[in-house]
Amino acid sequence: TIDVAYRYFATDKRSFILADCPGHVQYTRNTVTGLSTSDLVIVLIDARNGVIEQTRRHLTVAAMMKTSQVVVAVNKIDAVDFDEGIFRSITSEVRDLAGELGLPKIDVVPTSALLGDNVVSPSENTPWYGGPTVLDILEKARPARVNAGKVRGLRFPVQVVIRDHATDYRGYAGRLTSGSVAVGDTVSVGGHDGRTTTVAGIDGPAGEQERAERGESVTLRLADDIDISRGDLIASDVEGDAVPAPSNSVNALVFQLAETPVKVRGNVLLRYGSATVRARVDEIVSRVHILDENEEDGDLGTELALNDIAEVRVTVAEPLPFEAYRRGGRVGSFLLINPSTGDTLTAGLVTEGNQG
Repeated sequence: TIDVAYRYFATDKRSFILADCPGHVQYTRNTVTGLSTSDLVIVLIDARNGVIEQTRRHLTVAAMMKTSQVVVAVNKIDAVDFDEGIFRSITSEVRDLAGELGLPKIDVVPTSALLGDNVVSPSENTPWYGGPTVLDILEKARPARVNAGKVRGLRFPVQVVIRDHATDYRGYAGRLTSGSVAVGDTVSVGGHDGRTTTVAGIDGPAGEQERAERGESVTLRLADDIDISRGDLIASDVEGDAVPAPSNSVNALVFQLAETPVKVRGNVLLRYGSATVRARVDEIVSRVHILDENEEDGDLGTELALNDIAEVRVTVAEPLPFEAYRRGGRVGSFLLINPSTGDTLTAGLVTEGNQG
């Protein structure tokens, strides 16, 4: 596998979309692509080789992207004669690494893809293993419950402003990336000095509705006339989950996806939600060293090359409502784009807080 290959399958209990990603270091960008939309990740380890650089890289990227649940399949267990000691040693090393990385939930399963051991059915060849099979874990997984960073407040990036001058209709179409909204709720509009209004109506695919939940695509009608355009954020503060303030500068963890480098202080476009603005990387703050976290950066350099992972400081030409990346709410992620070609260069995750 070189690119990400998507496969679909289902059991009596659940339907699945599998993103099959390449494992080699030069395809780290593809691993990031697959992880970006995944609720659970399965990492394969060859029982003959144990934990290697590739394993550490995969688990590190999964932790950075706040993947809720990880399954480590210690594959080819048949090639080591179903040796319990080898499995226990690999399991101990994996759990130590998961603890260092802060992965919230991890299962380790001895498997043989060739013979089917512990993939769908429990194996008679591993009487020393009493845990679930890989399929059992997939069918019972509840990744959203593991993720403690879920955004509770409404986040509704406006994609299209719908106007009908004949009826004086004005609606704001988009998709709820987090939270919920109901008719009568008080909401604020990002980029307008915290101006608030109330939701006068919600129009869905089947007509008017009283409420919309995360993931639904709807059109909101507001009680007041506010100058709102594509890229603005309609949001609400729920249980202390504060509405993000617009900012011209932000720190982020970035993954370089393209062979075209991103140069410090070079011109790029930044796409955050439905907003696209001019931007530049002002500074490479630090670089991520997966094999040796104690390795010193030395000269940080002046560009991001393919597969680089780094923390950077980004400035945008127009203030945006940045907030820290939290996987449960699908917020805090952005792309850097080549302004000349429109190609995606870099994927970014906003780190804690904005910079004002």
